[in-house]
Amino acid sequence: MKKIFLFFAAVSMLFACDPTHEDISNGGHITVDELKAKSSVTVDKDANGQNGNVITCTTSAPVNAMWSIGGKDLVGNYAQKKMKVDRDDAGNYKDTKYTITMTGLCPDGTIVKTDFDITCQTITDPLTKYYIYGEDATKQPPFKPGAWDAAAMRFSDNEGKFVDINGNEGFLPYLSDEVYWGLKTLIFDISDATDDCAGRIMNGWWSARYDGEQDVHWTNGLWELPLTEAIAKDCARGNGGSGKDLDIMVTSGSMQINAIYYEE
Repeated sequence: MKKIFLFFAAVSMLFACDPTHEDISNGGHITVDELKAKSSVTVDKDANGQNGNVITCTTSAPVNAMWSIGGKDLVGNYAQKKMKVDRDDAGNYKDTKYTITMTGLCPDGTIVKTDFDITCQTITDPLTKYYIYGEDATKQPPFKPGAWDAAAMRFSDNEGKFVDINGNEGFLPYLSDEVYWGLKTLIFDISDATDDCAGRIMNGWWSARYDGEQDVHWTNGLWELPLTEAIAKDCARGNGGSGKDLDIMVTSGSMQINAIYYEE
């Protein structure tokens, strides 16, 4: 049986808590039964009532979250997240069974787990990719941000800049308020990452970091960065944002960015 693991880790230093979560900052923990009661996994259906390949994981449990799904890590405290389920080894969803294990880490350090079993049978509505950069590789070629170059991945179409793989100067665009305040999860398509490739998540004014003051390690594949209320308050340009721009900076090693997008 294939497994998708949703591991919840204590990351309150990394991301602001989702406002739908209860305040249990005085410590304490919840039981497995409470975690189960506050959480659910649903599968979308096709016109014939068959289970599709998109699932929605929902929780109102007051726990911090790190979700590892098919080798991809998502860190955050989202109350709800839609995800595509991987196909089986034969490339289809015919009666493919999955176990989703939700692990909650409470403020007092207590760990609780609960399982959800689902079956996917067919391809339904796939999630749509909304590109920030790289939808057309000719117009927006991949680029390799230089180490300690704070401009290379600053989302600002007049301050952030980089040189793409063709030697041309390019810019990452401003992220819209819809992206920031919608708390989208940015997905970075990464290749050519060296073993020591790492960096920080901050804003363009160097006034705050969103990685717990610890550099993130990047590897080849898809890296997902959930935007949070803390990031939106600092970086959005309207609706109460300070306009400081999200900034991802490489501090060691190197990598190639092929595309940046979010899915819904």
